[in-house]
Amino acid sequence: MRHRVVAAEVLDGLPQDDVRARRSRRDLRRVHRAMGTRAIILRELRAMGLARLELEPLRVLEIGAGDGSLMLGVAQALAGAWPKVALTLLDRQALLTPATVASYQEVGWTAVAEVGDVLDWAARDVNAPALTAPQRWDLIVANLFLHHFEGAQLTRLLQAVAQKSDRLLACEPRRDWLALAGSHLTGLIGANAVTREDAVLSVYAGFTGHELSALWPVQSEPWRIQERAAGLFSHCFCAERLGATA
Repeated sequence: MRHRVVAAEVLDGLPQDDVRARRSRRDLRRVHRAMGTRAIILRELRAMGLARLELEPLRVLEIGAGDGSLMLGVAQALAGAWPKVALTLLDRQALLTPATVASYQEVGWTAVAEVGDVLDWAARDVNAPALTAPQRWDLIVANLFLHHFEGAQLTRLLQAVAQKSDRLLACEPRRDWLALAGSHLTGLIGANAVTREDAVLSVYAGFTGHELSALWPVQSEPWRIQERAAGLFSHCFCAERLGATA
């Protein structure tokens, strides 16, 4: 599996209310449990030391956030250990429910949905007047999302993340034979045909080695970059601006 192969996944082409799409989104929760995604995200966030930044709510953006259920699990696990968080969940579809918003509020997080394409978000503020400061984030999170992009689109997205935030945490599919074998077994956790096909496609589009590090834009300020395998099937990329404060 030497080279990435990015192909359109089935779920991305289904209408929001399609019964197969609703089932596949539920399947993704099982996939995250099987991959240990929440535990990986929690470990990396705790290593960033963000809990020390308590003056104002942390500004966090999740791109490709889906229904917000994965980050809700992270928020619940961090309850009491983190300061308040102002979370924005960016996705092309309006999937965030009032019940999920209320669950975030119970642990001291405010959650709002932003419906739109991430490439439109990346282009925003690029041509803004010099005196207009772009919206900035303390942290941007991507879960099983960056692998949908390649070439100029992925480069442009990473450039926007570096411009608009102080930290990026991405948890992506790992492109290796073990992950590929696992993707062929998603039927064992009850996944439907859409999820079974997309799981295999996501591994072929996944990352290995230091592929994301090589694409990270050169900045005038130094960044600490870490990229490595995580768990059995995941690939983790962390970027943190040195000296960043909330």
